[in-house]
Amino acid sequence: MSTVDIVLAGARGHGRWHLDNIRRLQDKGIVRLAGICELTPLAADEIPDGLGTPEQSPDFGALLDSTGARIAVICTPIPTHTDLALTAARKGVHVLLEKPPAPSYAEFRRMADGVAAAGVACQIGFQSLGSHAVPAIRDMVAEGAIGEVVGIGGAGAWVRAQAYYRRAPWAGKRRLNGVDVIDGVLTNPLAHAVATALALNGSTRAEDVTDIELELLRANDIESDDTSCVRVSTAQGRRITVAATLCAERDDEPYVLVHGTRGRITFWYKQDRVLLQRADHGPEEYEYGRTDLLENLADHLTDGTELLVTPDSTGAFMTVVEAIRQSPDPTPLPAEAWHLIPDEDRRVVPGIDGLVAACADTLSTYSELGATWALPKEVST
Repeated sequence: MSTVDIVLAGARGHGRWHLDNIRRLQDKGIVRLAGICELTPLAADEIPDGLGTPEQSPDFGALLDSTGARIAVICTPIPTHTDLALTAARKGVHVLLEKPPAPSYAEFRRMADGVAAAGVACQIGFQSLGSHAVPAIRDMVAEGAIGEVVGIGGAGAWVRAQAYYRRAPWAGKRRLNGVDVIDGVLTNPLAHAVATALALNGSTRAEDVTDIELELLRANDIESDDTSCVRVSTAQGRRITVAATLCAERDDEPYVLVHGTRGRITFWYKQDRVLLQRADHGPEEYEYGRTDLLENLADHLTDGTELLVTPDSTGAFMTVVEAIRQSPDPTPLPAEAWHLIPDEDRRVVPGIDGLVAACADTLSTYSELGATWALPKEVST
């Protein structure tokens, strides 16, 4: 198997995870880090041991040319994704593009169509969709383990300090300098809950979505939403409801819940852990492996392995992003609905943890469950 040369665009922030992952794959002889694109070069101590001294440049296109890289990993601010992916595609360089792939459906289509026209491979970085639990759950459903699927829920309750929104100029923004960003809880930090729920329902393409209902709210002093829920109606006739917050009372593992007529399947997607509960059986718990998406892309180039997360398979997710983009600005929660924990410098919405779980459990929205601060907004698709 030949080693695939890689350029990483965006090596700080979440990019540090990619550096460590590239180091892991480089140790296995699968890839080699040929270049790093950052506006300010990384210091030697910012590059993990074992990665050598990759070429560095703030000019992405020039770096692709000089290194001869075959893959570009793009982990840059959301509004830059489309242009950087197309720069790589025009040079015949294959792409691993971080989620969300774009801040609007128009930008997503421009990226996806341009990549397809260039004939290069593109993988979208929804790592949860590389979990072996995803096909295993589909098999359980196909075998009738929980009867007929009636809907899918998703829940994410995380805590984030106010500094989280100061980490980058685009953090917590809907727009920056007139350009769409759409950095909300459902579109970025807990986007995996939305994408994974859609995938388990078999609703991955844009045409699989028939209607979207949104409740977008914020406790923090930001433009975007930090406490929201979305209910997606699908062409399959089932509904998907995902609730998420960054103002939880305590951090918890996000999950997706498949509801059936005779049971349910819970998937904690960061842990690759599955709980099967069904009529006339005791609970059954399983843990699965995971295929790394960069490794899958490298295998695709070297031996034709099928890509796990193509752009078209994220079209349904992008319709949710577009609905959020087109929605009115998130509603600020009234002062009595949240409080500040001074020692942790974070805002908390009391009771939100249970409310998020109840949305996933009942496929209801915040307002339907009695949250007086939630105002529903319907978006036609």
